[in-house]
Amino acid sequence: MWELVKAGGWLMLPLALCSICTVAIVLERFIRLRRNLVLPKQILLSQSCDISKIIRTIEQDKRSEQSALGQIFTAGFLAKSQSGDFAQAQMQVRASVEISFLEKNINFLGTLSAAAPLLGLLGTVIGIIESFLMMDLGSSSNPTAMIPGISKALITTAAGMLVAIPALFAYRYFQRLVQDYVAELEQQSTLFHATLFYRNSADESTDEVLGDQK
Repeated sequence: MWELVKAGGWLMLPLALCSICTVAIVLERFIRLRRNLVLPKQILLSQSCDISKIIRTIEQDKRSEQSALGQIFTAGFLAKSQSGDFAQAQMQVRASVEISFLEKNINFLGTLSAAAPLLGLLGTVIGIIESFLMMDLGSSSNPTAMIPGISKALITTAAGMLVAIPALFAYRYFQRLVQDYVAELEQQSTLFHATLFYRNSADESTDEVLGDQK
């Protein structure tokens, strides 16, 4: 293995760095993007959920409080004494912060998936140039002199692909996962806001009408 790395030349160093960064980002994102850290099931809203019960769960459960959904719910609940528009704005601001956390390093992973094959292609070009230089320097009678350059070209190309393909798959997977999370966060936030303000207002109006009838 080490012989292959040495035969690939100096471009194997940036390719190795790309592979290390890819593995680190993939592991970090797998840990950070677990569903229970973004959308804990114990605080997911349904059509008939009790807001106060959800808030108590968030306050009592540290993991729920630190989740993306918990942070958005908390921002809206703390602004419930203000107008509905103000609370919605607070939730949107908090949501933008949480979404940026979800997307962290994913674009860099996409950059790595694009840069690795280009580095491999650069190694291919350099290897071929070295092979023809050996021919121009008077080694044309010995075709085996071209072997190191061709070997370097093939090794760097293969290394670039080996880094780029998993990085691209991981990039697409995490990109889609974050999109699904964002869509569900938007649905939950809208339901929370509607339940917190409009349903409560409707219930209060119904109580007032029933009281007047009595």
